[in-house]
This record gives sequence, structure tokens and C-alpha cells, in this order.
Amino acid sequence: MSGSRAEAEQKGGSRQRLQVNVNEYKENQNIADVSLRPVQTTVLGKTAKVYLVPFSLSNYKAGQLKRPKSLLDKNSNNEVTCKKSKKAEIKKSCRRILTPKMEATSSKEESTLQKSSLDVHAESNKWQSKSPSDAVVLSADTESSQEGDSDEDTTPGLDDFSELSPYERKRLKNISENANFFASLQLSESAARLREMIKKRQPPESKRKKPKKKENGTGCRRSMRLLKVDPSGVPLPAAPTQTVLEGDENPLIPPGPLEMTPENRDDDDDELFKGFLQTWAELSKTRSKNTEKELSSIKSYKVKLNGMVISEDTVCKVTRGSITSMAIHPSEMRTLVAAGAKYGQVGLWDLTHQPKEDGVYLFQPHSQPVSCLYFSPANPAHLLSLSYDGTLRCGDFSRAVFEEVYRDERSSFSSFDFLTEDASTLIVGHWDGSMSLVDRRTPGTSCEKLLKSSLSKIRTVHVHPVHRQYFITAGLRDIHIYDARCLNRSRNQPLISLTEHTKSIASAYFSPLTGNRVVTTCADCKLRIFDSSCISSKIPLITTIRHNTITGRWLTRFQAVWDPKQEDCVIVGSMAHPRRVEIFHETGKWVHSFLGGECLASVCSINAMHPTRYILAGGNSSGRVHVFMN
Repeated sequence: MSGSRAEAEQKGGSRQRLQVNVNEYKENQNIADVSLRPVQTTVLGKTAKVYLVPFSLSNYKAGQLKRPKSLLDKNSNNEVTCKKSKKAEIKKSCRRILTPKMEATSSKEESTLQKSSLDVHAESNKWQSKSPSDAVVLSADTESSQEGDSDEDTTPGLDDFSELSPYERKRLKNISENANFFASLQLSESAARLREMIKKRQPPESKRKKPKKKENGTGCRRSMRLLKVDPSGVPLPAAPTQTVLEGDENPLIPPGPLEMTPENRDDDDDELFKGFLQTWAELSKTRSKNTEKELSSIKSYKVKLNGMVISEDTVCKVTRGSITSMAIHPSEMRTLVAAGAKYGQVGLWDLTHQPKEDGVYLFQPHSQPVSCLYFSPANPAHLLSLSYDGTLRCGDFSRAVFEEVYRDERSSFSSFDFLTEDASTLIVGHWDGSMSLVDRRTPGTSCEKLLKSSLSKIRTVHVHPVHRQYFITAGLRDIHIYDARCLNRSRNQPLISLTEHTKSIASAYFSPLTGNRVVTTCADCKLRIFDSSCISSKIPLITTIRHNTITGRWLTRFQAVWDPKQEDCVIVGSMAHPRRVEIFHETGKWVHSFLGGECLASVCSINAMHPTRYILAGGNSSGRVHVFMN
């Protein structure tokens, strides 16, 4: 009796120890339920694995599970040995108890499950006792874990990962659903079909054969001029080929005097041309009076400028190319305008003739641009012109001839002015920076002196109106004033040098009556006015006028000039819209703008004012002259 009681107590204690040990493993692994998969948890020291499998008592046979010698053997190598006969029985029991959900898994998962179940049964053989009561406790725990799995997630294939967190199970579920969705789309098969379709549509590798041109067929339309046939289809005779050298594009005019022959007139117009010459001969008897006049007030000057208008009758094309220089005859009776052009032409326009085209006469005294034009102060019938081609000529309208005053084919001239009031002595500026003194009274066409200046280039030369021994030259970026009495053949140093300019200079001129002011035009969009009342070592800058002087490549550069009647006012072209010619006071204030509406639709780069009358002539880059007058 006592032996049976001791045996029962021993069995009860063994069941209690087994249950306690199993629960300890579950608590240590933080496992909420039991899974059919192995539970792997990484511990800092060792990794413990628990393999459990559900089973029922109905399938239980005596001696199927054996009690292990020890529940936890720390010194063992965790290897479980089992008999081969037992393995077969365990496999059969696992296959019978697998749920339909696990049968839907892949073959790889099933093999893993089978392997794990074998390990579970092997471990259970160590733990289970021979008594069936011990198995009840284990089966009860596993059944409760299965119920917990079914409550948390019923998705097929995901209940095997019940040891994962809810977020990880949801992630695995999304991955599985996405994989199934993309598999249902059959993208790889569609891509393969598209590749086959593209290959079928591609042309063969062989090059396409170009269609042969029809010899007798009608081709593209071509110009009859290019085909060298007339409108009736008859071939035109071949034109003789002439080789034109680059040097012959602008051939030099032969030396010596040239007869005045207008290029825009026929032989039938000789009588008109003779009348034109006679008009100029009569004008030579009229001399301009150089009596000094007091400057009028700006208010009265503005009133007179407002009375100057332009009309279609005072706009005419005088030259074929761009106008590079202009001059107005000082006559009080007739309005005569002279214009020098880019291609060496000199045009004369008498505004009293009607129609206006009858008053235009065009001559060719030069072969290159005419950069400077002046009517002689001693004889108004003489028109002196200077050109880049290295010639200086005097047009004598009383004799209808262009006389050659100075010629130097090795150099190119840029500007000139009269050193004396009788126009017998001239100062000529060269593009290479040299200067020439020319005396018209000596025979021949050579200069008296060829001088070297301190400038690399000279654009304009202008003589002081009162102290005529002084003259001013405009270089690239410097303005120099020289004394003609101190010039020598070697390099000459200027009396005064103006270095305020930052870019290329276009012109520099003394004021016409007293010479007390100097106006310069620079490419830095500024007009500068200097005080030259006392020519000493330095001339102060008194005014800077902001004005757009960027004309570009195709327009003649602006040159600001003084009004001979009002020497404190400057006349200059403008790039503003609508097109205009502007006048500024020496203080920098705007005075007047000449607007012409439709009659003035272009930029007048070169402008000239009549010395005594209120007449303004402006020339543009197409050879057209615009005249504003009362």
C-alpha cells in the first residue's frame, strides 16, 4: 500500500516538473503560442530551440513516448537519437494530423516541416513519461496554442509564423499577396510577346534601295536664270568670264584733276547741269560774314528750333551708300547740302529745285569712304573732300573740275581742317597716327611736312577758331592738343592730354566761335564737355552727358558737333524711338528734339547745321538726307 502511494506521488511529481520545465522554456523564449515551425530566438549567449507538435490521445499507443533521462542536460551536445522504427511511425502520425492549410504550402516548406516534426518527436521521447497522463498536459498546451493561432491570423501559410510580431506578419502577408498579384499579371509572358512583335516590325538589316531618278521625268522646279535659258527655253549665250582681283574692288582714282561728270545724269541733261554749275559760280561771289554775334537766350533759341519742320520735299536720297560726312553751304539765298558716302561718292542737293530729284547730282572723286567735307571759308564755290584712299581733292564748281590737293597712296587719311582763314594751309590726320602739313600755294600734290604724333591713330582733327596755332586730335582713347608752331618731324608731344575716356573716341571739336569749349563723343555712351578757355597744362571736365552712342556695325558712328549760331549747344544723333536728332546745352540739360514722324524713320548719324540760318541736315546709313528748316 505504501509502495503504490509512493509510486503515484513520484508520477505526479514528474508531471508537475515536466509542465513547469515546459512553461519555463516558453517564458524564456517570450512565445505567446506554440507553432508547427521551429522557434528561433537569438540570445546573447546561446540559442535555444523548442520543437512541439500537436497530437491526440486517440492515436496514442503505449510506449510511444518515453521519459527523457534528464529534462535539461547542459553538458550534452543537444543531439537527439531515435530509432529508425520510431521515425516511420512519427512521420505517419504527422501526416495524419497536418491540417489542409499546411498541405497548400510549397514542397520546400513541407519538407522543412517534416524535418522539424521529427526533431519534435525525438525531443518529446526524452520528456514524455510512460504514463498517458503526462501526454495529456502537453497535448492540452499545444491545442490551446493552436486555438491562439487561429484567433490571430487565419491567412493560409502565415499561421506558421505566430511567433513574429503583428507588423512582421502583416508585412509577410503583403509580400505574399503582391507576389501572387504580379504572378497573375504574367508580365514576363507579355514582355516576351512584345519583343517578338517588335522584331517582326523591324525592317531587315539590308539597306533600302534608293529609287532611281527618272532621266526624262520632271524634277524639282529651278530658276531659268540658273538654267541659263530665256523664257522661251532657248539657251542664253555664255557670258565671258572676267577674273576680278581683290585689289580692283576699290581701284584708286587716277592722279590729277577729274572732270565733274554726274553719275546720275544722262547726256541729255547737260543744260540742267550747266545751270547747276552757274548757280554755284554765283554763290562764290557771296561771302559769309564772320561778324561775332552775342548768343541768344535759350528761351528764344528754343522758340526758333520749334519752328523747324521736315516734310517729304525735304527728304531725298543723295548717295548710294552710307553717309559718312556732311556740310551745308553758307549761302543765305539757296539751300545747298553736300554729303560724302562710303564708296567715295560726293552728292550735292539743291533744295530749291522741284521735283527734288532734279536738284541731286552725284560724283565719284574718290574710291573709298569720304570722311571729311568742308566748304572753303575763302571761296564758297570750293568744296574740299578727304577720303580713306589717301587723297584730298577740291571741287571747283566754277570750272567743273575736282583738283587734287594732296595725295599719298601709302597712307590712309581720316580728317583735315584749315590752319589759316584763307584756307591755304591744311592739317591732315592719318589713320596710322601721323600728321601732314599741306600748303595749297606750292605746286604738286605732296605735303610740306610729315609729322609723327603721340597717338597710334587719329580719327578727327580740328583747329581752334581763334588761336589757330592750336589744334585738337581724337585718338583711340586719348584727346591731344598740339601747337603747330612746335611741330617737328620726330615724335611730337602734346601740350595737353585728356585721358578721361574709357572706350573708343569718335570725335573731338572746339566750340565754333570762341573755342572755349571742347565736346567729345565716346563709345562709353557719354558726351563730355571740357573748359578750353585757358589752354594750359590741364583742361578741366565740366559736364558729362549720358547719351546712347552704340550704333552697331551697320550704322555710321555718332559725332556730336556744335551749333555755329549757338556755341553752347551740341547737336547729336539718337538711337531712341521714335527716331530723332537731339540738342543738349553745355550744362547737360536737354534743349530740343527734332522729330519727323514718318518722314524721319531712320537714325541720322551725321548732322550739320547752317552757320547763320536755322537749317539742320542729317544723313543716315542708306544715303538719305533729312532737312529740318523754317
